[in-house]
Amino acid sequence: MPGAPGPANEETSKPAKTTRHARTEGHIIDTRTGNINLPNDELEAERLDLQHHLFLLTFDDSLGLAPPNKAKSEIKRVLDLGTGTGIWAMDFGDEHPEAHVVGVDLSPIQPTFVPPNVKFFIDDIDEEWNHSAPFDYIHSRMMTSSIGNWPDYLKKIYDNLNPGGYVELQEADLFLSSDDATLRPTQSLPRCLQLIRRRDET
Repeated sequence: MPGAPGPANEETSKPAKTTRHARTEGHIIDTRTGNINLPNDELEAERLDLQHHLFLLTFDDSLGLAPPNKAKSEIKRVLDLGTGTGIWAMDFGDEHPEAHVVGVDLSPIQPTFVPPNVKFFIDDIDEEWNHSAPFDYIHSRMMTSSIGNWPDYLKKIYDNLNPGGYVELQEADLFLSSDDATLRPTQSLPRCLQLIRRRDET
């Protein structure tokens, strides 16, 4: 039947009602799991959008470095993990109208008015993935403190990637060093980053 959903464009996700939120010190915190270390309120949404613009400046106004980001790449299925406000997924969908773009996040902070080729789902990427078909391009950005088991995360990415597909992981190295030993582990910033690392390991 023309226009009927099929395997190429159907997705499944957990119902949004499985996510619970609590207000703590003026921030709305997701309490369903312990993996989210940041709030999901308006201030956090603004920070995520600013972070997106910093990446655009860093990448000379490109959404990424992998070949699917080039014009006329004719990419078909794209997955944005930890989509946040969905700004990357929406920009990619605008630039590549031929692509079917899926954004997944645990927090329901994405807009409802989106490009017709972009869909958002509330889901926990630490749990089993239930996508209807593999992807040609999987994008993951700044997920360091959100992933509990990186080997498992990377295996899920691999298992959900089409042969010849692309994965792009955009992460920052939060642990500072200096080539002349002027930055010492006992200084405030390195100590702060070590505490963050310990927290993420527990």
